[in-house]
Amino acid sequence: MLCIGLDPDPGRFPLKISREKEPIFTFNKAVIDATVDLACCYKPQIAHYAASAAERELEKTITYIKDLGVPVILDAKRGDVGSTAEKYATEAFERYGADAVTINPYLGHDAMEPFLAFADKGVFIVCRTSNPGGADIQNLVMQDGDQLFERVANLAAHQWNGNRNVALVVGATRPKELARIREITGEMTFLLPGIGTQGGDVAASIKAGQGGGLIVTSSRAVIYASSGDDFADAARQLAQSTRDEINQHRQ
Repeated sequence: MLCIGLDPDPGRFPLKISREKEPIFTFNKAVIDATVDLACCYKPQIAHYAASAAERELEKTITYIKDLGVPVILDAKRGDVGSTAEKYATEAFERYGADAVTINPYLGHDAMEPFLAFADKGVFIVCRTSNPGGADIQNLVMQDGDQLFERVANLAAHQWNGNRNVALVVGATRPKELARIREITGEMTFLLPGIGTQGGDVAASIKAGQGGGLIVTSSRAVIYASSGDDFADAARQLAQSTRDEINQHRQ
């Protein structure tokens, strides 16, 4: 159930990695090789590549993972309308070859349709985020008494899921909301960010999310477990302890 997020920051690489011709891909490859038997999937965050003009290294990273037979969730949180949404969907699924992508639902169904139309791909819709400020919008109470994240969950589980390829992003830092979303959506799969650096509790998250699919993601805590030349070994150790903790609490 462990997903490892690949959020590379060249400023945190060991010196010998920084000197490589493709430092981001070299760093990612070392982490992947050290953890591939522990992860159910990997989740590269697109901004960490675009900010360094490293889209080619993102492509190579995704290809490398998929050649190992492991799925890739491209964390992009795209959300736009019309032809722009179509281009974003093409970028995620055709240019990068991702198996799934994260998207933002707040422009409505027509903005998501280009992604949902890829029936053989997964679409993780942001429902309740792990950051403290998420409540500013996502917990707003509507006239019928539902909070906004509850409405998103209901729509995602029913009206938006015609191709049965929808899953939800639900922060591991919000177990109360996580349990409520599980009540609404049944067995739908959730991607749980927030374990590790953001302080999400594994036991509370697994308990709140039981009854359906769960993918528990840890990013910076794993890949930056060490800043030295032993970074890959340290990533493996942290990934293994996180995987074991997850398994300890699953039913």
